[in-house]
Amino acid sequence: MRTRTTKHITNPMTGMNRVIEIARTVQMEGGRLLLVGGCVRDKLMGRTPKDFDAEVYGIEQRALRDLLKRFGRVSTVGESFTVYKLGNDLDISLPRRERKQGRGHRGFVVEGDHTMTPEEAARRRDFTINAILEDPLTGEIIDPFDGREDLRNKILRAVAPETFVEDSLRVLRAAQFAARFEFEVETQTIELCRTIDLTDLPAERVWGELEKLLLHASRPSRGLRWLLVLRAMSQVLPELHVPRNLKRNIGRIFVTIDRAHETINDLPHARQVTVMLAALCHAFRDEALTLAMLERLKIHTLDGFDVRGQVLSLVREQAKPFEIYQAREQNEAWSNGALRRLAARCELNLLWLVALAKSFTEEHFAVCEWFIERARKLNIEHAPPKPLLQGRHLQDMGLKPSPLFGRIIAAVYEMQLDERVTNLDEARAAAEDIIATNIYE
Repeated sequence: MRTRTTKHITNPMTGMNRVIEIARTVQMEGGRLLLVGGCVRDKLMGRTPKDFDAEVYGIEQRALRDLLKRFGRVSTVGESFTVYKLGNDLDISLPRRERKQGRGHRGFVVEGDHTMTPEEAARRRDFTINAILEDPLTGEIIDPFDGREDLRNKILRAVAPETFVEDSLRVLRAAQFAARFEFEVETQTIELCRTIDLTDLPAERVWGELEKLLLHASRPSRGLRWLLVLRAMSQVLPELHVPRNLKRNIGRIFVTIDRAHETINDLPHARQVTVMLAALCHAFRDEALTLAMLERLKIHTLDGFDVRGQVLSLVREQAKPFEIYQAREQNEAWSNGALRRLAARCELNLLWLVALAKSFTEEHFAVCEWFIERARKLNIEHAPPKPLLQGRHLQDMGLKPSPLFGRIIAAVYEMQLDERVTNLDEARAAAEDIIATNIYE
């Protein structure tokens, strides 16, 4: 009988070094660890994997869990099938069998089986490029479905047509992989996708694939085109699929979405999402349609940022930069006030990026540059001016807190936006005038 050590590894490792160390321990216990899926695909494509997925063959589940605990804290996820997570970059599981039992993406019974062969386990995967395995100890590549050949030819091909159609999410994965990797989808796989009903997919899974398509493809329009080819657009983005948008605006929509993507690299993630969604929704020219899409995809806040509110405002206010620009010469003070009020409704830096993406003439580009330069000069490109007058100032003036506070502060803030109040002393004086004239009593 093999003697098992219970000593824990106290020096935490990350990335490939940890994978190799775990693989060695698995080998010593009579099993075999193989890297699977995206990390193998990315490596073969010359990309650096951000995380790793592995399957362990020849070791039962309880023994595998005990083994992995030697490498630190192990988190488990999955109700019917356990995946062991070590840190944020390594998921380990047994190879698994899937049986279709109900409708849609979630209608599977999944069972781990340590006796399976790598070829059997790989057969359940979606595309051949994701059905390649690698032994991290020897570098051996196990490629039962010729995924490397499809990688070389830049082809997405279903592994097993009879099971591919059982998981509706694979249609969206086809579109986002084709966009991100600039691959073509093989003809039979296209036909399989066209037969699949996507209405069973939960909103978070739909958005998960659309987000990858919009943020991680150098040309997101490729993914939108594939949604059309795969006949999925009407199911996942029906607002965009209405005939008037497709026939009249589809070319501009594609150009706009690609231009928007070129502008977002320096933005935080939530604002990247906001710009891409606003660029997509600008074609609707309809706030109700935009709200319907955001509601259906359950998009609200992200990292504390009000994505939904900003997208709605960006769509609603998309003509404002041009309106303010046209009025600038007649009344510069009014245009500055209008810009400050606009900054209270949406982030001007984001509005500028969306306006740039949908500009097709030199005149429009000139307006965009004037708009952001003026916003920067006024220091409002990221947020509106902070009110000079606060509640504490009114208390210092002898007022007791009441609903009147808000009305006075709002009135003085309006003066501030129009530059009739430019400092705290002037703000206090304006408040005193309001109080003296009893306007709000």
